[in-house]
Amino acid sequence: MPLLHVLVLAIVQGITEFLPVSSSGHLVLAWEFFDRAGWPVPEQTQSERLIMDIAVHVGTLAAVCLYFWRDLWQMALGVLKLAVGQMTPGARLALHVIVATLPLVAAGYFFKDTVTNVLRDVTVVAWATIGFGVVLLVADRMGLTIRRVEHMTLPAALFVGLAQVLALIPGTSRSGITMTAARFLGYERPEAARFSLLLSIPAILGAGTLAGHDLYQAGNPHLGMEAIVAAAISFVVALIAIALMIRWLRHAGFMPFVIYRILLGAALLFWIA
Repeated sequence: MPLLHVLVLAIVQGITEFLPVSSSGHLVLAWEFFDRAGWPVPEQTQSERLIMDIAVHVGTLAAVCLYFWRDLWQMALGVLKLAVGQMTPGARLALHVIVATLPLVAAGYFFKDTVTNVLRDVTVVAWATIGFGVVLLVADRMGLTIRRVEHMTLPAALFVGLAQVLALIPGTSRSGITMTAARFLGYERPEAARFSLLLSIPAILGAGTLAGHDLYQAGNPHLGMEAIVAAAISFVVALIAIALMIRWLRHAGFMPFVIYRILLGAALLFWIA
């Protein structure tokens, strides 16, 4: 794959993975742009494209792990103390992340082929971008701002996890739908983003593991080097995007993201028509 394509995919992923605008939807659009713009793209299978998509997700995984290393450290210590019967805030957070991840694992197992072969379509991206953007606006306006991640309960974690299943639809935005669910439950905007980003760790880790297996089976070292370069670039871009988003949400709401989603979805529908 040409270096320019790798750069575009990595930058798009790094910027959009943790913003509530759908990174998977933007990656679909990036591939669509490559195809329609007539850029010289070597013939690739859908599997190879998916591997490259997930490679840039792995880069963003490293970024979120670095940004929230304190939470991860407390969660790891909490799990160890839980083994001796001591429940700590870190153990509770780890338990909530696990509970919220289980619905996505189950849905991904049963609907992986549907997502890969059917839903990766520009029309789906357009309507999901608009629809779930409106839902985010409603949640942000209606939701209170009285809870922190430390106030999370198992039912609340399960509710956010069930909402995360909708992220299998390109254009929904995994971070967007989990932040939406958390805002409906009354969590402060930065705290909704915090829990959403922590939830991204097992989600991306699982997808990256599957992609790594596919890459090994393909036996294509050139594709492997491209994936490494893309992951490195997306890591740097994502780290900057996380810091800026958390800073923004401490003082403002999700309206700019909602406006962007509606304009993007409308533009895509116009383009399709």
